[in-house]
Amino acid sequence: MGKFDLCYVSLLVFILVVYSVVNVGSEGVIRVKYKFSGSERNLRALKAHDEMRHLRILAGIDLPIGGSGRPDSVGLYFAKIGIGTPPNNYTVQVDTGSNIMWVNSLQVDECPTRGYHGLELTLYNPKDSLTGKLILCGQSFCKNINRGSVPGCFGNSPCNYKQIYGDGSYSSGYLVEDVVQYDQVSGDLQTKSANGSVIFGCSASQSGDLSSSDEAFDGILGFGKSNSSILSQLASSGKVKNMFAHCLDGVNGGGIFAIGNVVQPKVNMTPLVPNQPHYSVDMMAVEVGYQFLNLSVDVLMNGENNGVIIDSGTTLAYLPEVIYAPLVKKILSWQPDLKLRKVRDEYTCFKYSESVDDGFPQVIFHFRNSLSLRVRPREYLFPFEDLFCIGWQNSGNQSRDKWNLTLFGDLVLSNKLVLYDLENQTIGWTEYNCSSSIQLKDEITGSVRLVGAHSLSSGSRLTAHTALTSLLLVALLHNCLFNW
Repeated sequence: MGKFDLCYVSLLVFILVVYSVVNVGSEGVIRVKYKFSGSERNLRALKAHDEMRHLRILAGIDLPIGGSGRPDSVGLYFAKIGIGTPPNNYTVQVDTGSNIMWVNSLQVDECPTRGYHGLELTLYNPKDSLTGKLILCGQSFCKNINRGSVPGCFGNSPCNYKQIYGDGSYSSGYLVEDVVQYDQVSGDLQTKSANGSVIFGCSASQSGDLSSSDEAFDGILGFGKSNSSILSQLASSGKVKNMFAHCLDGVNGGGIFAIGNVVQPKVNMTPLVPNQPHYSVDMMAVEVGYQFLNLSVDVLMNGENNGVIIDSGTTLAYLPEVIYAPLVKKILSWQPDLKLRKVRDEYTCFKYSESVDDGFPQVIFHFRNSLSLRVRPREYLFPFEDLFCIGWQNSGNQSRDKWNLTLFGDLVLSNKLVLYDLENQTIGWTEYNCSSSIQLKDEITGSVRLVGAHSLSSGSRLTAHTALTSLLLVALLHNCLFNW
């Protein structure tokens, strides 16, 4: 074997060692950014997006987020992750309202080559990964995700999935298992590379905005409640605690998205409504300008104990008409001389030249365990051209072909640390400076580590580890080519 052959073998071994090692620790980073960051607020796009939606255990995973804090850029989170061995980078939407992680595959029908803001899309091929493998019909994960046996799916046939969204849009394809890369917290505000094996979907067919060149991403990163979510899979393998938190900075942009046991700040928690597919909580009262609306608990719970859905993947906030009508009426009673106008037959808007925080009431929603959610006028009133528009949206009633639900999105979740604790089936939040840092507890040593706010730039690479690895590869290749 000659020098060049030895060098070639060394290069191959280096690649395999770097990208095949599974780190013991669990804390990590997935770069996350707002979908609508830096863009003008498009009311139709916001509404259309919302309608579509309906180791060992150490400190946790840090998911840095980006985006602008301007009122015209409220929107979806998206993240950069690595998948495969060696890994390729994928930009995926981070969604607490869905359970399946999926990325576009080579077989996807009419997939655009570029997506949101000219993003160059990456297609996944399990054959290109040393660790990628198909999930078969006979495996338990396939049966669980499809709630039992699937007609025509048996034995060694590939297991298919189909994720349907509220407006009828869908993503469908087949399931695979591969290594997902993220950054592990190695100290206060420090990270190193880590990975874990995850089952996810290869999308072969899509519809609606999922395939639109203006809205498309490489896929969706599901942080929902079911056992199929990426969070549940990492938790079941002992990689992380089954809890996470996000804090969207509505003032400076960016914020915090972390997996793990948050010990600071302290957060008051309320029980999740059992047997619900989403993160839902019981609302007990609505207060507008220090006056309680005359609403029964049955009305507040939507009559079917569905509760209020908390969803970071939704941009606005939706209320059934029985709550929406008295709420908006009480808010507007503070300025009875306003001349209201409709924008695109969907939004109630008006001109107002003074401070909205001085001229309109704050709204406080009350939940079980004395947990409350305060929403200031500057958070539920957003500027549009020379107007202010009301961010509360009417989700309809039982006599209309609408959702008839209560759903809180980023409009009211900004500037609050929201903690999801699936181990204890609770959720909570507290007002917080999302440009600061939080503390996660190391479950083995008992030490506490800082996780800080981030702002992901669209051109940033996955991790510092990836950049360092690339430099080492270049150096080794250079040595092989010119010194053999």
